[in-house]
Amino acid sequence: MEHLGSIARGTRKFSGVKYHRITGRGDQKQVYDRTAAENTAAQHAVHFLKQIHQQIAEIREEGFDPIIVAPFDAELFGHWWFEGPIFLDEFIRRAAIEQDVNLTTPSKYLAAHPTQQIVEPAPSTWGENGHLAMWLDPSNAWIYPQLSAAAQKMIDLAKQASEVVGQPHRLPGGRSAGGAPALQVTDRVLKQLARELLLAQSSDWGFLMKTGTAREYSTQRTIDHLARFNRLHDQFVTNNLDEEFLRDCEWRDNIFSNVNWRYYA
Repeated sequence: MEHLGSIARGTRKFSGVKYHRITGRGDQKQVYDRTAAENTAAQHAVHFLKQIHQQIAEIREEGFDPIIVAPFDAELFGHWWFEGPIFLDEFIRRAAIEQDVNLTTPSKYLAAHPTQQIVEPAPSTWGENGHLAMWLDPSNAWIYPQLSAAAQKMIDLAKQASEVVGQPHRLPGGRSAGGAPALQVTDRVLKQLARELLLAQSSDWGFLMKTGTAREYSTQRTIDHLARFNRLHDQFVTNNLDEEFLRDCEWRDNIFSNVNWRYYA
């Protein structure tokens, strides 16, 4: 408890720190060796770049200059593949000094090569069998009406707030000043509403409800984010903001510090 300090908020809990390597089973797992892991990630980056060179050479033999797309599941980085960021860093640094490998993005490539075939991918997911059944199931279906209602509230409020920018003495709902939050507070509230909504919409919650891996936890997380969203929203539109509650939400759910709520408008 004394080491967790303020993070624990008065309760013992899992810290998320793992002591063992992900490989191996049960009691056979070895203690994590940071140096060995970093060296392995660097070796993998060198091997990956070597494979790309070979791939480029084979395609150029067919008479055209290729683009090689390497899409990664970002959820793996720092989670199942803790050294993923090290691998990417090492690969990017090495590729940047290569003569025949130019790092780019799909948008930059299309700007330079505008005549391309266009395909429209079929709707799919990484879930079981590749479709949406994992997230549309009796075990988690209850969350979607709630999430849709919250999303619509966010859209409506963002539109109203955008219309009154420059009118610091009026709330998005059109009410007169009378102690209404200033534009700075309005911005804080809308940013926090966006954070709570995004956290409530996390696809992991529905997934965990379906698999049963952490049903109680994922259910409570969804409920908590929606509850904070709705409470903050109702306080704001009724001009009855509890700034202590806002500060607590900002401290508790502080992801995306520069989230732009105007996108919802």
